[in-house]
Amino acid sequence: MNENVIRTKSCKLAIRIVKLYQYLGNDKREFVISKQVLRSGTSVGALVREAEHAESKVDFKHKMAIVQKEANETLYWLELLKETDYLTKEQFQTIYDDTVEIIKLLTSIIKTTKQNLKIN
Repeated sequence: MNENVIRTKSCKLAIRIVKLYQYLGNDKREFVISKQVLRSGTSVGALVREAEHAESKVDFKHKMAIVQKEANETLYWLELLKETDYLTKEQFQTIYDDTVEIIKLLTSIIKTTKQNLKIN
């Protein structure tokens, strides 16, 4: 069985986001922005899983577009955490890069799905 790359990467992102949330709460005593990044970052994987059982290709495309929005929101919160010095540039960069990679995958998936909808 082939690996579902977006499922794997979004789950790994969720794990990193949970650990980031724990770090921010325990070490930095930051509770507001960290809760926001927790919500958006973990919802990426949850929504990918939901999209696996879409009722149609149109529903799948719609669900993946929502995932893309959540991933983009996650970027915002990560940027805010960096700019307010809760994250160092190094801490920020790898998780940011992973999120951007997921957005690129989602963009490709959505584009391919749209093309397939035009064909059928």
